Amino acid sequence: MSKILIIEDEQAIAELEKDYLEMNGFEIIVCNDGLSGEETALRENIDLIVLDLMLPEVDGYEVCRKVREVKDIPIIMVSAKKEDLDKIYGLGMGADDYMTKPFSPSELVARVKAHMARYSRLVAAKKSDNGDVIEIKSLRIDKTARRVFVGGVEKQFTTKEFDLLVFLAQHPDKVFTKQELFKEIWGLESVGDITTVTVHIKKIREKMEEDPSTPRFIETIWGVGYRFKT
Repeated sequence: MSKILIIEDEQAIAELEKDYLEMNGFEIIVCNDGLSGEETALRENIDLIVLDLMLPEVDGYEVCRKVREVKDIPIIMVSAKKEDLDKIYGLGMGADDYMTKPFSPSELVARVKAHMARYSRLVAAKKSDNGDVIEIKSLRIDKTARRVFVGGVEKQFTTKEFDLLVFLAQHPDKVFTKQELFKEIWGLESVGDITTVTVHIKKIREKMEEDPSTPRFIETIWGVGYRFKT
């Protein structure tokens, strides 16, 4: 049974999330402040974290950053903050998704299932002996080892950043809309905020490009989406 950690200081919200996720077959641990949540996330064998942003002791940004330093599990950040800057900052800290309160419990369950399914496929891929390398220009992607090299220098990517880069690199010169990329990488069609895609493209460019404002690899097609250039 997959184990999910809910870090949420509003008891009523935490209990509602817990009830719905348990009804869908997940084992749940609840922490009501950032410090205990961070300690539990690092100590326990957790498969996914539902992380509130505004927490006592330590805020969600810091918890996300600390967890991401040592674990690559899915993190869904939730907050009443609706500004794009908050979403961008949260995703930049390493969160895989950002949900704005209020949201329906069924939407949370749908996102949790989608992230868990994709993470399970990633774990299975890591155990595969089938080597698979993509080489374009100065870029080298080892899909089996999940490692990326640019000009011979290794770059560190989060799970979703890596998945997005691989998908685009496997379909060079083809234009994808943000909606198509969101569906492909996050496993959801109409649920969620496609700002997530923009943020992840920005982070990929910062890690790969000498000058992110004039990208050599992932090109913006204004009014449409993105294309991996060959």
